[in-house]
Amino acid sequence: MQESREIRVGISIGDLNGIGCEVMLKTFEDARMLEFCTPVIFASNKTITHQKNALGITINYNGVHDASKALDGKVNVVNVWKETPKIEFGEETQEGGAYAIKSLRAAVKALKEDKIDVLVTAPINKKNIQADDFKFPGHTDYLAQALEGESLMFMVTDDLKVGLLTDHIAVKDVPNAINPILIRTKVRIIEKSLQMDFGVQRPKIALLGINPHSGDHGVIGKEDEEIMKPVIKEMSEAGHLVFGPYSADSFFGSDEYKKFDAILAAYHDQGLIPFKTLSFGNGVNFTAGLSKIRTSPDHGTAYEIAGKGIADHNSFKEAVFKAIHIFKNRQEYAQLTENPLQKQKIRR
Repeated sequence: MQESREIRVGISIGDLNGIGCEVMLKTFEDARMLEFCTPVIFASNKTITHQKNALGITINYNGVHDASKALDGKVNVVNVWKETPKIEFGEETQEGGAYAIKSLRAAVKALKEDKIDVLVTAPINKKNIQADDFKFPGHTDYLAQALEGESLMFMVTDDLKVGLLTDHIAVKDVPNAINPILIRTKVRIIEKSLQMDFGVQRPKIALLGINPHSGDHGVIGKEDEEIMKPVIKEMSEAGHLVFGPYSADSFFGSDEYKKFDAILAAYHDQGLIPFKTLSFGNGVNFTAGLSKIRTSPDHGTAYEIAGKGIADHNSFKEAVFKAIHIFKNRQEYAQLTENPLQKQKIRR
């Protein structure tokens, strides 16, 4: 990032028929946000004008044809398309999915070219984004391919961080998807992210069991005994602060989670149900493990309230702040690791 400009936060607009544009526009309706970053929205002038008028949101913006032309102190809109998409709030349409992907692809291209510094993605519908040239179950998988990295779905607040061993796969496929290589890979991604993105020098990580009661010593499934425990033992002996597998049903209710820097859940709902319950709408979905930073709010398209102007934008705002925070942490981490003497001095 050039020092002469603010951090550029690129934003893909998500499903036009959901609440994505609403929470985004509400976030930057507060002019104070421009003191922290320069927003760059990938859509079109006509699309943003239609959305803000329909929702009664007062916001001015600067239209540009390329993200590199974005102006500090302004809400910038990159004109990705010229036509006017049909917007049907609350409806799942193919057009809504198609424009969500157009916005995402343009934003990721700008991210790869360093025209924006971080990416915040508004919610998409995993069904209507499917196309002949886009067959991904969500943002995380697409970004892993586009940015050529090993990704991890990492749900974060200041006090709670939950990663997923498996994310958007059917529950019946979870046991077969989990193997020693996957566990080692995801643990290392979490460790690196906690160090580089969140400033935790010696991360302490808890793993949740695959089966109820972590299998009860093999009585309720053997995966925890035969897969999870040997890998945890091996990594622990190698110096990693990894513990478990813990029984998921009591882990969060007993406040056991507060003893750890992060928790690695075996599958989607095992991690996200307690996370969303405890984060009270302040959670952020962060794609860890990649060379670039992407965050998103912890909710979906919310078709049932789309177009009504009642969506809570707090999670989206938190996603913006978290992306900025991680970007700054990575800069500091890079400086410290490039200068070992300075690193030792700070530790003292």
